[in-house]
Amino acid sequence: MSLLLDLALRLVLLACSLWGGLALLHRFPAGISLRRLSALAWLLLGGLCLVWHWQGARLWPTLVMAVSMALLLGWWRRLAPASDLAWADDVAYLATGHRQGERLVLDHVRCFDWLSRDEAKVAWERREYDLRRLASLDLFVSGWGRPGIAHVLLSFGFADEQGRIDDFVAFSVEVRRERDEPFSEIGGFFKRFELAIIAADERDAVRLRSNVRGETVTLYRVLLGQHERRELLLALVEQASRLEREPRFYHTITANCTTLVYALMRRIIEGLPLDHRLLLSGLLPGYVFDHGGLVPGVSLGELKRCGDITQRAVAAHDDPDFSRRIREGVPGWFDGSDPLA
Repeated sequence: MSLLLDLALRLVLLACSLWGGLALLHRFPAGISLRRLSALAWLLLGGLCLVWHWQGARLWPTLVMAVSMALLLGWWRRLAPASDLAWADDVAYLATGHRQGERLVLDHVRCFDWLSRDEAKVAWERREYDLRRLASLDLFVSGWGRPGIAHVLLSFGFADEQGRIDDFVAFSVEVRRERDEPFSEIGGFFKRFELAIIAADERDAVRLRSNVRGETVTLYRVLLGQHERRELLLALVEQASRLEREPRFYHTITANCTTLVYALMRRIIEGLPLDHRLLLSGLLPGYVFDHGGLVPGVSLGELKRCGDITQRAVAAHDDPDFSRRIREGVPGWFDGSDPLA
């Protein structure tokens, strides 16, 4: 029993040392050099407590770490997300908007022309959409070679007077980085970034990933009822507007491109179950498929194969009909404009 207790205490000391070191490395309010020094000092404290415990002491190393963790957690709890930093150009504006009767007004829709991964011709537009013409919802899954890891976009399509869907707006839940601040997946666990919901033209959001970053992008037509589709769109805009007023921290697991959308969907569809595929966004299509949200009569493998739009996106890079071209051959779309009845 004594050996098990000692092992448990050492594991706790080790966990506190590692967590505290990473928290200070990512959030200590200083430059990178001082952040590294603070993290190193914490790790040395943790190491000393472990050695002290290993030499036979129990009470004092545990007490020292407990008091240190209490002080660290007190500081940690006071950290608050910001709304007025010098944001990177691509996350400068959130997808805020408001409803005017049957029209949805989005204050800022991103319409960048990307020249490279980090350089673009910056453009934001105010756009209006007729909610009565909301006719489709698509799921884009963009991966970069890591199993189960991907970024997810939701794109809403609006029909013209002839019923052809020719206007799309994509929503992306992203990290809101400061200018010249690099992304860090580990930092996403430690309050390093704020949370952002961005609205963008597909020629921006999709081409950035398929044509500029060289990611593999797959498109899935989502079969969601008219009411649910509309409610999801309005919920995204409402959530973005709330983030503008009350910013939140991004979290790699609990507040990311998949889990935030799932939280919104649970308000619309009761009883939507939790699943490990919600944490591994690259597996999200399987979750949607199992719950009847994708085109019926086609296997998930076939949906993925036919939905791979990467090469079509590259070929249609400068085509004004980019959104139609990438949908050619995608199950649920006929010629890239007509929805499956």
